[in-house]
Amino acid sequence: MPSKANPAYVDGLKMLARRDLSEARLRERLVRRGHQPELIDDAVSRLREERAIDDARVAEAIARTETSSRRVRLQMERAGIDRRTARRVADDVFAGLDEDGGHDSLMEASLARRLPSGAKIEDDREFQRLYRYLIGQGFEADRVLLLLNRRKRP
Repeated sequence: MPSKANPAYVDGLKMLARRDLSEARLRERLVRRGHQPELIDDAVSRLREERAIDDARVAEAIARTETSSRRVRLQMERAGIDRRTARRVADDVFAGLDEDGGHDSLMEASLARRLPSGAKIEDDREFQRLYRYLIGQGFEADRVLLLLNRRKRP
């Protein structure tokens, strides 16, 4: 590699600093930015060696934020993760969850992205917004209501 830094590598690092990406998504973005294929290959190899790119880690992150195994695998595949890795990681993550406590923990984690831990729901509008969000994530309505009612300001 020449003494000058690989611009695809630098762009890849910047992209990965903002969010974890699969190798396939990173390649797509580097292509869209107009980098040459050999520079992309070099950058991806280096980022993989440095473990900045790790499809299993991306798949696990997706699995932890989703609520159903089928939906998780679909989301992982959309992120460019191969079916075998997606299935293995989804199965591993969901095997560790029991039906009630695991889904409640996932729901709490999902809610935490919209409402900081310990914060209370201030009004009906915020309650409805959070309800729609959690239902959209695939959680059961009765469990969502229980959780949100516990977080309402008295």
